[in-house]
Amino acid sequence: MPTPKAGSGPHREEIHSVKEHLEELLAQSLLHLQRDGVLPAESEIAIQLERTRSPEHGEFASNLAMVLAKPAGMAPKDLAQLIIDRIPKSRQVERMEIAGPGFINFYLQFCALTGIIKDAMRQKEDYGQLLIAGRKKVTLEYVSANPTGPLHVGHGRGAAYGASLASILAAAGYEVQREYYVNDNGRQMDILAVCVWLRYLELCGESVGFPDNGYRGEYIYDIARIVRVDHGDKWRFGRIVVEDGLPPSPEQGGEGESYLDGLIKKARELLGDDGYRVFFDTALNNILDDIKADLADFGVHFDKWFSERELEESGAVQHAIDRLHENGWLYVKDGATWFKASELGDEKDRVVVRENGRTTYFASDIAYFLNKLERGYGRAIYAFGADHHGYVARLRAAAQGLGEDPDRLEILLIQFAVLFRFGEKVQMSTRSGQFITLRELREEVSTDAARFFYVMRSHEQHLDFDLDLAKSRSNENPVYYIQYAHARICSVFRNLEQMDERHNEAIGEAALDLLTEDHEIQLMRTISRFPETIYSAARLRAPHLMAHYLHSLATDLHSYYNAHQFLVDEENLRNARLNLVHATRIVLKKGLGLLGVSAPEEM
Repeated sequence: MPTPKAGSGPHREEIHSVKEHLEELLAQSLLHLQRDGVLPAESEIAIQLERTRSPEHGEFASNLAMVLAKPAGMAPKDLAQLIIDRIPKSRQVERMEIAGPGFINFYLQFCALTGIIKDAMRQKEDYGQLLIAGRKKVTLEYVSANPTGPLHVGHGRGAAYGASLASILAAAGYEVQREYYVNDNGRQMDILAVCVWLRYLELCGESVGFPDNGYRGEYIYDIARIVRVDHGDKWRFGRIVVEDGLPPSPEQGGEGESYLDGLIKKARELLGDDGYRVFFDTALNNILDDIKADLADFGVHFDKWFSERELEESGAVQHAIDRLHENGWLYVKDGATWFKASELGDEKDRVVVRENGRTTYFASDIAYFLNKLERGYGRAIYAFGADHHGYVARLRAAAQGLGEDPDRLEILLIQFAVLFRFGEKVQMSTRSGQFITLRELREEVSTDAARFFYVMRSHEQHLDFDLDLAKSRSNENPVYYIQYAHARICSVFRNLEQMDERHNEAIGEAALDLLTEDHEIQLMRTISRFPETIYSAARLRAPHLMAHYLHSLATDLHSYYNAHQFLVDEENLRNARLNLVHATRIVLKKGLGLLGVSAPEEM
């Protein structure tokens, strides 16, 4: 949870968990000790409070006395006693004990646990919501795949991670803007346009050597067919005309990249600006529309689709270059304009304007970052694939060169996902067209399974995605296991209706002190961790913590379900247990929703 400073703990109306309440009590105690001269008055003290590993040591423990013993000039145990003596009385705290070298262990009243059930049932979908971020504005960019082909399973992990993180940040109190950066400019898009043109020529009966390093998927033919339907043979040229003056192809002993650049130049010459734009825009618009639809079906939505082309046309790139120049971070060498990135922590200097006068991708990256800050976002978060590791140092250097705080930039690197089917790795290649699309993955394993499997491991770890496990309907499948817990609770309430009984929440709330079974206490403890999990997942940018939490909650529910009857004859106990499982259902549904996973009522 948050770390309030002594004397500046969270306002009481913003306390959303037992842990926050205890942190507030500790903050007040330390403030008293500062006023009494026991602790230095000028120092800010971060509250340190963690859950214990065993309830035998209480619910929470703090090592503050050991941390502060030296500045206080006291033995840790003596200081721990003073901290305890200054802690205000609380109905939620049964007792506090000093353990080991000076830990302060907190034992909670039973009402602190049952109060969690009341909170969840009253707050419903708002349970666990935090205000710790003070509504700070952040923009989170994720996916941002080049619109050169359909989304594949590699993009899927970035989509699931980014969307889940955005939801968790919002639940933690951030004002989050979700953004997709559309790379609708530059060489990759030129390659795409030329590949569509070459396939169009094939459809017109002209066979021109297709580059090995071009985009070769069947979707290129589909786009070419659209152009031909709209324009007929208007853009057809004889093979000899097209090949005249081209560099030798790889089959002729030439270099692939040179041949590809020659094709781009030839296409521009023969098609002219208007004709070239037909192929360019048709490819861009069709692929981008497909990406948008694919992501929407995956439960991933964006507040803004930001165009690189519009960025350049608006003058934003030149604006950023001018800022670097004014700050003295540019120089000219061999006709190109360079950024002194190496002096600001990057491994080498970077070109921002080529000798031909065209700006580089990096110049656009700099302009895009500056644009985010100028739109009023306090922090710009990027979720990139692991192959973008070089961006960290260069963009932080750019931030300093612009005169901005580099800490307002945050780059999260997402490791690769590898598919396995029948225990064997599935091979993929984007350029060759041999890849599994995100749509195909969803159709095979379901959106729910894909969303969950993508985030059940830390984004910093490689992910082995087991297709067979994701499709299985067994307890070994974690998303099935969690959803089944939710469905089981729903079945309890359906059975209640079939008995012609009703759930009386008021009776259940009044009888919560009857929930004394070990399974019931464990379930309440786990529910109480939900706000803390949201906080930790947001602070660490780690949606997998929510996935792990939900699995633990489901385990506790299944254990409780298997060990006890809920619909017992005794009315008070029955309604108390129904309150408990209803609170569990609320948390399961909310937690799954944060990960973009549904909570079915029947399975």
